[in-house]
Amino acid sequence: MSAKYGFNKAACKRLAAELRTEIGLDPLEPLDPWQLADLYGIRVMSLSALPIDDKVREYFTVDRQDVFSGALVPLGSGAVIIENDSHPEARRRSTMSHELAHVVGEHTFGTSLVNERGCRVADPTQEGEAAEIAGELLVPFEAAKLLARKGQTNEEVALRFGVSVDMARWRMDSTGARIIAKRRTGAYRGKARS
Repeated sequence: MSAKYGFNKAACKRLAAELRTEIGLDPLEPLDPWQLADLYGIRVMSLSALPIDDKVREYFTVDRQDVFSGALVPLGSGAVIIENDSHPEARRRSTMSHELAHVVGEHTFGTSLVNERGCRVADPTQEGEAAEIAGELLVPFEAAKLLARKGQTNEEVALRFGVSVDMARWRMDSTGARIIAKRRTGAYRGKARS
């Protein structure tokens, strides 16, 4: 395990690659997280379809849309993903992938999403691992390297994979894809150690 991240990034990458292969995706194809949820038998419920008070729904979908993106909620021996369907699709794809990463990462969780002080409870290692798996599901390392070699912008990567520009930027930067591409083209010549 990596001391910096508290989890094995290479294992996250392998797991995401296996999942993408399992549903027949090559690295350059966008993931449909709803298809992956269906494959794993995870029910997805939209916030707008929940039987809740209209004022509560409006709070999370209009007034304070930013406070809730989604949640993985235990239900019997399985789980349900609740997603805020008032968000743009790129954000919903990211949220869905993150929540699914908790499932495929076999993370444990309690039924409480908040502690006695009203603070959200989350295991930082599991959250980091879920973010890494989700990122790899959405914009795989192999695709990031290829697109960096082609000089693709964050906007072009975002459009290709149906993710936000911020997600595309994070994946292109955190994977080191652009640095690898520069090294391949010789842009780092002279800076390399002998």
